[in-house]
Amino acid sequence: MSDAPRTRFLAKLDASLRAGAFVKLTLSEYRGAEKGLRNLYGRPVELRDGPHVSLVWRYATRDVTKNVPPGEVVAALGKLLGPEFGRAHLFTTTGDWQLQCDASGEGQLKASRPVFAVAPAPEHDQKKRAAQAVGHAPFLRALGVTSATGEARPGMADKLRQIQRFVEILGHLTDDSPLAGRRELRVLDMGAGKGYLTFATAAFFRDRGVDADITGVEARAELVELTNRVARETGFARLHFERGAIGDFAVKDGAADLLIALHACDTATDDALHHGIRAGASLILAAPCCHQEIRAQLTPPPVLREVLRHGILTEREAEIVTDGLRALLLEIHGYKASVFEFIAPEHTGKNLMIAAHKRAQPLPAEPLRERLRELLAFYGIRGQRLAKLLGELP
Repeated sequence: MSDAPRTRFLAKLDASLRAGAFVKLTLSEYRGAEKGLRNLYGRPVELRDGPHVSLVWRYATRDVTKNVPPGEVVAALGKLLGPEFGRAHLFTTTGDWQLQCDASGEGQLKASRPVFAVAPAPEHDQKKRAAQAVGHAPFLRALGVTSATGEARPGMADKLRQIQRFVEILGHLTDDSPLAGRRELRVLDMGAGKGYLTFATAAFFRDRGVDADITGVEARAELVELTNRVARETGFARLHFERGAIGDFAVKDGAADLLIALHACDTATDDALHHGIRAGASLILAAPCCHQEIRAQLTPPPVLREVLRHGILTEREAEIVTDGLRALLLEIHGYKASVFEFIAPEHTGKNLMIAAHKRAQPLPAEPLRERLRELLAFYGIRGQRLAKLLGELP
């Protein structure tokens, strides 16, 4: 039994904890008796009494968290792998391992190259509590996300987790941007929908003592009416919503310090990014949704023909190319852009975020434009919405 895949997986986990290489852990395929339990997640945290591993049991409508000393993690998980969870995925800076096993620990262990080259700094418990406190916000109860006790309503756990994660990211990105230390801000949320993240943004800045005038733009009249009513009832005097399509909305030069566009469909993301650049926003945050424009044009280069003859791979390549082009166009127009996963894919497939900080000294644009031309030619792309709006394509 000493060579069983489960035993070897736990040995890898133990070694990563001892070496400081542990990044995160996911247990799935729950086969136990607890109703509503889906997954178990682990990640390093720093508490007052030292390093721990935060283990989160994720249910359909709630989370249960236990902070465990590193030396006790292997024993705790060893009792669960097999009898209760059939699959596990370990991420470390030296390699990643995926385990599939039966109740006895027999099965298969696969190794792969590490996704993370450097272990993230342990999350401090104070930051975690601040994000969790979002669940108790009155606006989330009014919008039907949480109950009176702050727990997610049935079917809304993933939505609450997205909101909490967005607040964490907003804090990090704001602190690292030209907005750090500002006491007054103008914010535009393009495609605000039901306003979950618009309200979360308003609450975030209010809690920091920042006077933020926030406008949410949404095409559906019934949602504009709802969100304006909730804003009045929950005391957000500086937050209002206006009806309009993203592409048609009039944004003046210098009209926003922060622009947000989360899950605007297809080229509406390009319209929002263009608004942010035109408005001179110091920080732009966009989570793209749908990538139809480039998908229809993508011509497989000869070297990729055998890869892109598969429809699903072509679709994913179109997403990668589209968001890569957007990041490059932002760089051309004076921003420092990055693309990253802002929440795990099991909570939403729309989990990439483009973040762009306005540079104090823009990079030389012509070398970047040459890269743009090369990329468009390589994939046979004739048109791209943001490139046209910025005058980079006819």
